[in-house]
Amino acid sequence: MNTKMSTNNRAFVLSIAGFDPSGGAGLLADIKTFENLGGYGLAVNTANTIQNDEKFESCHWTAEAIILQQLELLLESFPVEVVKIGIIENLQVLNNLIDRLFEKNSSIRIIWDPVLKSSSGFSFQDPQEFQQDLDSILDKIFLVTPNYDEMQIFYSELTMEETIRKISSKTNLYLKGGHRMANIGLDELFTIDGTCISFNPGRTDCSEKHGSGCVLSSALAAHLALGNSLPKAARKAKDYVEKLLASNQSLLGYHNT
Repeated sequence: MNTKMSTNNRAFVLSIAGFDPSGGAGLLADIKTFENLGGYGLAVNTANTIQNDEKFESCHWTAEAIILQQLELLLESFPVEVVKIGIIENLQVLNNLIDRLFEKNSSIRIIWDPVLKSSSGFSFQDPQEFQQDLDSILDKIFLVTPNYDEMQIFYSELTMEETIRKISSKTNLYLKGGHRMANIGLDELFTIDGTCISFNPGRTDCSEKHGSGCVLSSALAAHLALGNSLPKAARKAKDYVEKLLASNQSLLGYHNT
């Protein structure tokens, strides 16, 4: 038995994402979420960003070799079963990370939050290059959590309905509804076995928050690591992010349960 697991008595959850100095998004938001939900948060840094809650100036990518070294040492010591991945320099790097994760644990569940643009409009990916490794990645991961804007880039030649069918034939899809033109806030879970579950907004006192998409995917990861089924984890993650959205009127939410 791994002594860290027995003495810590918490599920280890790993975030592979960027560093946001404001703490609203990226690694800091993920760790806050993991810990607040009862997990123990581990982190691998993919990028240092120059940003606050309102403005994004630049992104400085961590070399792939360093990311892999960070990952290697952590996985030697901690029994990680669920990983959340955020911003990555490109899909080739993402593919390599996924392969390394499966080398270490063939049953690991990977949640990919495909952050393609910051909330202030900074683009992390070239849409034309984005699709090159997309099929391979979706075939390997457990869950992908795009918003409506990101879905438009996944398979730009397809309609939204066709894109949903294609993605959910490869992996589970949690479609975040914060950018919907109609029924804003309605999230949908499309499972690989053909089930569709809708999550309607549960409260009306929410306001926009920097990093809310990061928090949603990390809450999903935490609840899965704690033993919840995917539909139950999705429902709990939706509730958690709504509490964050209603926690105050600023762009930086409080992590209260």
